[in-house]
Amino acid sequence: MIPTRQILTPDDLVRFQESTACSEILVFLNALNDSVIGVKTTDAIEDSEIIQKLLCLLDAIQQTNKDIKPIETNSRFGNAAFREFYDMVEQTLPTWLAEFVPAEHIEEVSKYAQESFGNRRRIDYGTGHELNFLSFLLCLDKLELIKREDHTALVVHVFFRYVHVMRGLQMSYWLEPAGSHGVWGLDDYQFLPFLFGAGQLRTHKHLRPKSIHNPEILDEFSKDYMYFESVRFVNSIKTGSIRWHSPMIDDISGAKSWEKVNLGLVKMFRAEVIGKLPIMQHFMFGSLISFSGGSMPAGDAHSEDEHGCVDHSHVFALGQEFPDCCGIKVPSAIAAAQAGKDASAEPRSAYLRPIPFD
Repeated sequence: MIPTRQILTPDDLVRFQESTACSEILVFLNALNDSVIGVKTTDAIEDSEIIQKLLCLLDAIQQTNKDIKPIETNSRFGNAAFREFYDMVEQTLPTWLAEFVPAEHIEEVSKYAQESFGNRRRIDYGTGHELNFLSFLLCLDKLELIKREDHTALVVHVFFRYVHVMRGLQMSYWLEPAGSHGVWGLDDYQFLPFLFGAGQLRTHKHLRPKSIHNPEILDEFSKDYMYFESVRFVNSIKTGSIRWHSPMIDDISGAKSWEKVNLGLVKMFRAEVIGKLPIMQHFMFGSLISFSGGSMPAGDAHSEDEHGCVDHSHVFALGQEFPDCCGIKVPSAIAAAQAGKDASAEPRSAYLRPIPFD
């Protein structure tokens, strides 16, 4: 079955937070988090057959990104070539997934995978799309294609590879942060690399959260810990103090231990990602991740309005002209970093020139 939207109102969201589906997502997230405590990204971790197939899937998606070049444009907003990429992935995903997903579940699993690469119409990406990738992995877990012993490799190899694939898409097509500033993404887009990265560091005897302010530590340990690598990536596309361009990351660095950071991010994920209607009203449910909320005509359950949203009651902040769920279009920091280049230059560049964050 094709997953459909079920969270349409605040009451639906409350019921979802008390549902089995919500519990399953959180239990799976915590299991993945526990599996990487004290684990380095560079540790020798064996990849099972399913892990290898998932890595091949991400390789194929990355190759599709390389094959579909961005359109030359002076616009700092999302590049329309992303829609061609999205359509190509949507067309080929069922074939790729058929190698390991049972035929009766391909349509459903494919939808979560597809939604994890961004929104076709808005050409944006945020924590809701990242949640879809987590849900894609949860579906494989529920189909017993993933075993508990696969969890460490699932995070360190598969999820981290997904993050790098998404960075490629962000750089190629200048995906806009979903919801004006990525909603609650710690680097405008992502949340989970910081959560899992803090888990990796929980048992470290010397490195502390405040270590992110030391460039030498970031350079030396970014290859071993996703948290440092994520902070380093943010610093590579923004200039100035991290206190100004990433205040949430700066605030977190004041914590006394990585355990507090890690557990705090788990709580934050529940409150600010799966606990927010502007994000969850776009999430879909099927037979593997099941929840019955508000009713919507079948045609509307898969369609979006001119803002890229479904036919629902928009969520407004006091005095805000545009609804939170749509956000105000804001170019990505990656696009801004290219803005000063000559208009005739290639839109995709191997090097990003940081500009002051404003």
